[in-house]
Amino acid sequence: MNEGSLLFQPSNLGLFDILKYFIFGMEPGQENWMEGITVYVVLSWISSSAMVIGGVLPYVPQYIEIKKTGNADGFSLYVCLSLLIANILRILFWFGNQYETPLLVQSIVMNLSMLAIVQLCVQVKNSKQIIRGKDKLFLDGSGSSASLTLRDFERKYFWKWTDFRSYVEFIAAFTLTASLLTYIFLDNTYYVEILGFTSLLIEAMLGTPQFYDNYLYKSTYGMSKTMVFLWLLGDSFKTFYFILRNSPLQFSVCGSLQIAVDLAILSQTVWYGSSHGKRKGVNVSK
Repeated sequence: MNEGSLLFQPSNLGLFDILKYFIFGMEPGQENWMEGITVYVVLSWISSSAMVIGGVLPYVPQYIEIKKTGNADGFSLYVCLSLLIANILRILFWFGNQYETPLLVQSIVMNLSMLAIVQLCVQVKNSKQIIRGKDKLFLDGSGSSASLTLRDFERKYFWKWTDFRSYVEFIAAFTLTASLLTYIFLDNTYYVEILGFTSLLIEAMLGTPQFYDNYLYKSTYGMSKTMVFLWLLGDSFKTFYFILRNSPLQFSVCGSLQIAVDLAILSQTVWYGSSHGKRKGVNVSK
């Protein structure tokens, strides 16, 4: 197959021809789809699937651990916030600079996964309320005697709400605002490039909230070490890929920064050991 030859024959091509090319590597007029199955096409399938699924995979062990233990204190919800914002911006960036489709699908899948984790964490934390008469005392140390919602407009409780609807409302409002700005400035090259770089930088700093949360409580209890290890593997693979493909410098720099943060979090698991630290409401006898 003459790689990329389809790109130089855009005229008289139907949607089916384009799909055959990207799925089977078949040129227009080629009828035997088996002839299009080459090593290049197979590797493209594998890499595309890895890009879509690989980003979500590290969070599966964390989700299972929270579900199993009923404890979400060791996982920072700000990780979900960072990923949601980064991927929303990346999706909007696609409208200004149409990158590879697997990366777009990955962003959509990642957002759905993060919302699922947020919903689980809120459910678990709400189930740990202590009811004393008519007062509700929360084990997160907030001292609040009532539910915390987005509509309370309490800055100190931002992203610490007690109902899942508040998280969805905030993400919806952010998406709408960013979408309107992108629609207005879509023809502005500087805006589009800044949009893409901001998304990349936020994703590069993904592990920082988890690192700070561990440092604050002097503990990594409740955090899935498998998740962080998979972070390290995935970020190392991405950075190596960027270097081999001679991607723009910022891709390699941000990838290296992600690896550094992953290593820092893994070092915390050794430094703090299995200590519960300052975390409250943890079953120490476990």
